[in-house]
Amino acid sequence: MTLVKVNNPLAKSIDGLMNDLFNDLPVSFGKTFREDVLGFPPVNILENANAYQLEVSVPGLEKADFNIKLDGNLLTISADKKETVKKENEKVIRKEFGNKAFKRSFTLDEKIEASAIDAQYENGILKLNLPKKEVAKVTTRDITIQ
Repeated sequence: MTLVKVNNPLAKSIDGLMNDLFNDLPVSFGKTFREDVLGFPPVNILENANAYQLEVSVPGLEKADFNIKLDGNLLTISADKKETVKKENEKVIRKEFGNKAFKRSFTLDEKIEASAIDAQYENGILKLNLPKKEVAKVTTRDITIQ
């Protein structure tokens, strides 16, 4: 994956400005604006020599709740947990957390081996392994002038 950051505010689109606004809000309100209002789970993206690792924090879900789809170069992760049926003799006094559906999409570049992507869900973290393609090694040589 390639990360490009534009520092010229005049060259940004409205979408880019809105993304910067939502991402750069102070976190003094507890959770981020993106997580609270938009319902997006937080994501970590790590890179090593062989692969990229995508970690999505989604506690309280099960493997069957996720739908991971690769359409061309667009990787979409979504989840929808069905609400549990409450018992007739139980009354909810206060409910502060619930199960929200979410959908996150990531654009993959040509460095990713799409056929080898795999995923694991463990301890509330969905981990996707995005292996890198074998790139032709660049060779260097001296060229003599004749």
